[in-house]
Amino acid sequence: MSAFSEHHEPATVADRLGEAAGASESLLRDVIDKACRRFPSLGQREKSAQVERFIASRAWTDAALALIELELPLWQLRRIAYDGGEWYCALSRTCGLPDWLDQSVEARHTDLALALLAALVEVQRIAAPESRPSVPTVACDARPLDEPLCCDNFG
Repeated sequence: MSAFSEHHEPATVADRLGEAAGASESLLRDVIDKACRRFPSLGQREKSAQVERFIASRAWTDAALALIELELPLWQLRRIAYDGGEWYCALSRTCGLPDWLDQSVEARHTDLALALLAALVEVQRIAAPESRPSVPTVACDARPLDEPLCCDNFG
């Protein structure tokens, strides 16, 4: 599998999640293909198999929670709330802090599984490594009117 920044486009996945009315197998596969770096996990085959079983049984919320657990081992589900016809989901790296001190990633959607997947995609987008060369480049500012001049005294 190629690097996340080269192959994956989480912005388009986030747009597709926002426009979807409900979860589906093709949408979950698209999230896995474009935003998941650890799936399928060679070191955690049981978790990968569990995600596949959830998808096969159309358990979208369970599949989204299992993907979060597999893809974001340092993140935890901080809050799930339903208000005004939408599900609000917050993921955080530090759940012991009060809400006002915590820097969590939040997402919302009318479908719970899609709210969870949108939060996963947002964390992956934030955590994506920047594409920078290992050696900085310097711009070559050659002026065409400059000509070399020999200053040797041959006399």
